[in-house]
Amino acid sequence: MKAISIFSGGLDSLLSALLIKESGIDVIPVFFTTPFFTPEKAINSADKNNLPLRIVDITDRYFSLLKAPKHGFGGNMNPCIDCHALMLRLAGEMLEEEKADFIISGEVLGQRPMSQNRGSLSIVEKESTMKGLVIRPLSAKLLPKTIPEVNGWVDEKSLLALSGRSRKPQIKLAEKLIVRDYPAPAGGCLLTDPIFSRRLKDLMDNSPDFRRNEIEMLKLGRHFRISPDTKIIVGRNLNENERILGLSGDSGYIFNTVTVPGPVVYVSGKRSRETDMLASSMTVSYSDAKDGETEIALNHNGKRELLPARWKDKSEFMHYMI
Repeated sequence: MKAISIFSGGLDSLLSALLIKESGIDVIPVFFTTPFFTPEKAINSADKNNLPLRIVDITDRYFSLLKAPKHGFGGNMNPCIDCHALMLRLAGEMLEEEKADFIISGEVLGQRPMSQNRGSLSIVEKESTMKGLVIRPLSAKLLPKTIPEVNGWVDEKSLLALSGRSRKPQIKLAEKLIVRDYPAPAGGCLLTDPIFSRRLKDLMDNSPDFRRNEIEMLKLGRHFRISPDTKIIVGRNLNENERILGLSGDSGYIFNTVTVPGPVVYVSGKRSRETDMLASSMTVSYSDAKDGETEIALNHNGKRELLPARWKDKSEFMHYMI
């Protein structure tokens, strides 16, 4: 008997996998990765607890979901119900390939009022087309019986009746199962972050056919929307400057200071005299220059030209900031 575990690396998904493993079932933990949730935490958690993690990139299918989630968004740009349903559906698609029999999910009833109540869990399972094959070990005794339970595939002693937001029962269970290491609870999904969500919504509103490098850019720097087709990104440190340069490729325009340390400034959209002047001013204003006029380099398609730029107070740019 074999099961696929949707594995975030957090305590709940880890305990769920270990409980089913204790029933004598082979467990395959799977982390579905996108630019919005990355596998570092899951890799560490699986490694410390001897679980053979698989990482599957679902970016293309997730982008399609994100553009029109059937059940809408949460407090920010997080389509939690549609997201969970997609992951269950994808895990279901892996069952035959892996010769697995059912799916494990780490949700706890009532832990998240909007996405982990009885109604939401039922919708997720129905939308995934995996009805009856998804077992949630931490709350199984409070939920309708699944095929693994009815058929006796899992030991009922491994199933719990946890509910609510307290983590004390999970911590106690972790001690019992001698869990070696697990991360503290923290939001691992960028789509729940208010600042990132504002940037993402702005990108989707103005560039509905966005590319992956544009999503990665949202994680960096300060973002300014100048017009529907023009945006400026200002790096905040050396690491961000290097990443912006790497992600920009041959697209857009790059501005940087010449005589003083300063940011990399990336401009996407059509070039105009007004945009050049604004980007140049931002470049010098976020540099180590104190005031006055400074020379700025503009780089595009392998060509470099020098422009004069005048320092301005940063408050003059705030109305553009996303």
